[in-house]
Amino acid sequence: MTATEEDKTALESALPDVPQKRDLLGNFCFYLHFVVMIFVVLGWLVPWTPVLIFYLVLLPSMVAQWRFNKNSCVLNNTETWLRTGQWRDSRNVEEGAWLKTLAENVFGWKLVHWQVDAFTYSIVAILWLLGLGHFLHWAG
Repeated sequence: MTATEEDKTALESALPDVPQKRDLLGNFCFYLHFVVMIFVVLGWLVPWTPVLIFYLVLLPSMVAQWRFNKNSCVLNNTETWLRTGQWRDSRNVEEGAWLKTLAENVFGWKLVHWQVDAFTYSIVAILWLLGLGHFLHWAG
């Protein structure tokens, strides 16, 4: 048996026979993240001034919340609190790394936190500027 085969066998033995599925709360929180992410990505296109104002407040609020909350999302923390009675759970791989986990699971990208942060904050800044431009167009 080669070293690669031995590594693969060791890895396979460590994996559960059936991957663990999310429970109702886990699914709700996971898909709520998607809904918020879709609004963040597409919200700047909305032609209604009140929604654009909400969007322009939401994006910097999200960034500030991430920075003050050690790159963790309040939604992840709320799920942890509902499950454990604590604000943080070191066993929750998505806590503080939801986008990183998504990039690894969907695309197989192995990113480090600073890469995820740089990408995320750059995209949020671009989207906020697009929202501001759209707001100025509709409000003017």
